[in-house]
Amino acid sequence: MSTRMSGVLGGNDKIRMTKLEAMTNAPMTNNYDRAYSTFVCHAVAERRRVLRNSFVIRHSCFVISCAILMALQTSFVAMAETQSPSSPRDESVSPRRPDLVGRWNIEISFADGGQRSLRFEAQGEGKGTLELLDPRAKAWGTPTSWEAKWTLGKENDVTFSGSVEFMLGNVGRDAGTLEFRGKFEAADSITGEVEFSPLVGERPSKRGTFKATRSN
Repeated sequence: MSTRMSGVLGGNDKIRMTKLEAMTNAPMTNNYDRAYSTFVCHAVAERRRVLRNSFVIRHSCFVISCAILMALQTSFVAMAETQSPSSPRDESVSPRRPDLVGRWNIEISFADGGQRSLRFEAQGEGKGTLELLDPRAKAWGTPTSWEAKWTLGKENDVTFSGSVEFMLGNVGRDAGTLEFRGKFEAADSITGEVEFSPLVGERPSKRGTFKATRSN
């Protein structure tokens, strides 16, 4: 009888120990599962973040590369148009305006038959000088050079003017303003009309024509 009771008690103790171990291991297993699940979630989230950043970087690089290629293509096209002889920007469509800067020998023929010779020196910024080429003026020591100004207009038009003093006889002077309105016939030739307006008296203006040739 005592032996049977001992066996029963021993069996119950084993059952209680098994249940106790199960109850003890259950929280540990649950904690492990939660930790593992949290780790997996973090790992997945981190991988997604890395992949997303990688995609953004690749997309940005692609956009930058496309922009650089487009800029290079535009530059090459512009260079080709500039160098192409058939380009719409060539000299036949948009000719270069002649350069007025330099020295010009001018011959004037007035309507009354008078003839005058001058030298016009065109400088930068629309400035210049008019010099009277008259040996008598130099011999008498009278002024022979005066300030002038000039402008370039459309279609190769040019205007320049300045004050002058023409000799009258041996000692007289005819002071006035000369205004030239001409047009480039070639890079080294200008022709047009001239007007001399006296500064003294009530005399009318004198009109005529002129031709200017570039001086080397």
